Amino acid sequence: MSDTQSLQIKEEAYTWQLLTIVEEQKKRLAEAEDFRIEASTICKFISEVCKAIIAVYKDEVLRCPKTEEEWKEAAARFSSRWNYHNCVGAVDDKHIAKKKLPNADFCYYNHKGFHSIVLMAAGDATYKLLYVDAGAEGGASDGGTWSNCSLHDAVEENRAGIPQPEPLPNDDQPVPYYFVGDDAFALQTSMI
Repeated sequence: MSDTQSLQIKEEAYTWQLLTIVEEQKKRLAEAEDFRIEASTICKFISEVCKAIIAVYKDEVLRCPKTEEEWKEAAARFSSRWNYHNCVGAVDDKHIAKKKLPNADFCYYNHKGFHSIVLMAAGDATYKLLYVDAGAEGGASDGGTWSNCSLHDAVEENRAGIPQPEPLPNDDQPVPYYFVGDDAFALQTSMI
C-alpha cells in the first residue's frame, strides 16, 4: 500500500469518527430534551468535544506549510498532478447559514439571499486542507474575506514562508508562487 493510499484511508477514518461523534451528539441532544436538560448545557458539551477532536487530529489532517520547503512541496504536487506550476494552494469559501441576529442584518446577509458566516479554506493538490478560517460575516465579498484572513496577512507581510519567485519549466523569467481562486477573488501577485 502506498503512502498516499495509507493517508487517504487514515483521513477517511478520521472523517468517519468525526461524523460518528457528531451523530452521537445529535442523539444526546434529543435525549436531553427527554430528560429536561437544557440545550445550552448540551451545546457546551458538544463544543468541548469538537475542540478536543480538533486538538487531537489537527496536526495530522490540517497542516499549513510554514517553510519554503513545505510550500515548494505543495507547489510540486500542483505541478505534477495538475500541471499548474508555482501554485501553492486553491482557495474558496462556503457560506454557512445562520439565524438572523438582531441589529446585524446587513453584516451577515449575503449575496445569495440568506444570513451566513463564511468558512474559507485553502487546499492542496490532493484536496487536503492547508488552512481554514471560519466566522467572517456573510455580507463580505470573497475577496474581502480573503483580505481579512490571517493567511493573507502572513503572505502579504512575508511571514508565511512562501518561496521567492522562480522560473516556470522551460523558461527563465521568475514567476511568483501564488494561490488560485475563482473570479470572486481579485487578481493579485499572490492570488490568481
